[in-house]
Amino acid sequence: MTNTTKPATRPGNSHFSSGPCTKRPGWSLEGLADAALGRSHRAKVGKTKLAKAIEDTKKILGVPDDFVCGIMPASDTGAFEAAMWSMLGARGVDLLAWESFGSGWVTDAVKQLKLEDTRILKADYGKLPDLASVDFDRDVVFTANGTTSGVKIVNYDWIPADRAGLTLVDATSAAFAQDIDWAKVDVLTFSWQKVLGGEAAHGVLILSPRAIERLETYTPAWPLPKIFRLTKGGKLNDGIFRGETINTPSMLAVEDYLDALAWCESVGGKAGLKARADANAQVLFEWIENTPWVANLAEVDETRSNTSVCLKIVDPDVLAQPEDTQAAIAKSIVAVLGKEGVAYDIGSYRDAPPGLRIWCGSTIEAADVAALVPWLDWAFAQVKANLAKAA
Repeated sequence: MTNTTKPATRPGNSHFSSGPCTKRPGWSLEGLADAALGRSHRAKVGKTKLAKAIEDTKKILGVPDDFVCGIMPASDTGAFEAAMWSMLGARGVDLLAWESFGSGWVTDAVKQLKLEDTRILKADYGKLPDLASVDFDRDVVFTANGTTSGVKIVNYDWIPADRAGLTLVDATSAAFAQDIDWAKVDVLTFSWQKVLGGEAAHGVLILSPRAIERLETYTPAWPLPKIFRLTKGGKLNDGIFRGETINTPSMLAVEDYLDALAWCESVGGKAGLKARADANAQVLFEWIENTPWVANLAEVDETRSNTSVCLKIVDPDVLAQPEDTQAAIAKSIVAVLGKEGVAYDIGSYRDAPPGLRIWCGSTIEAADVAALVPWLDWAFAQVKANLAKAA
């Protein structure tokens, strides 16, 4: 039922933004006191911390020993762009897009790199493309979790282990919350600011031996900006994957990431992180099932994200309104909750259908999601009542 009485209990943490995401439970600036501030990232102290960030990342995510992991500039975007600009063009490419960021990679491949042999497999928000039609004799570019649609791949079973092409996986809102089948991955990227609630501006790039081989045997036809150059003298620039970053990193952000990685270990590593995200999302899923005015944007239950949960408003009175009015209603709900200090930044992404997007990643507490849902009902009731008055 619609809740017209203002709830008495507020979430202990009102930060439900989908990026940058909320800090880990118990986080404080005091925990970053050991940051190598005012020191060169090339000094021993800086290199040691950067190398530890790489080592701990590989350990927690279960990255195979023969893969390499590096810290890149410009968040997940910089990491993924570096891979695209350095590796694509050697063979045809299948580009999968079912939300904003996947569509962005399509634009880069077709309009910026101007690749001639591309196939674009698209799906509307809420759906996945036909994964069975992907051609793995070609390179394949996709997002593991659609951050702006709340639709994830169910698993990696659709990818053959003996593929000829490379798989390039944007996993920025999947890493540390969803399983990764490393046998099916050649390139994987993410940013600290998502599931671990780290500070922005840095991305992580993980490469398989097959991706390294591509880098060392293929030279793109276009010039590469310095921040995209992953090779030196025709060989992998392995210094990048030991912590010798291409440009100067924020050592405060690095310390914050190390703090988050230590917390990961304390909650059971990747299994514990996934369990936390699953539990958070389940609170929302159960509320959605019992709430007539809202639905999950993901149309198939198995594809529902456990991190960036996207909601659409399905109340008949709202759906009867023009699209711009529907969008205004969703924005009004967001504004009401923000003014109350209950939930910040939970509007749908600017390119997505109007609705709500609630982050349920590992740094969120299930109790806070449970405290939020009565407020969602209350805010909707307030907005709908105002709509009725204006009619």
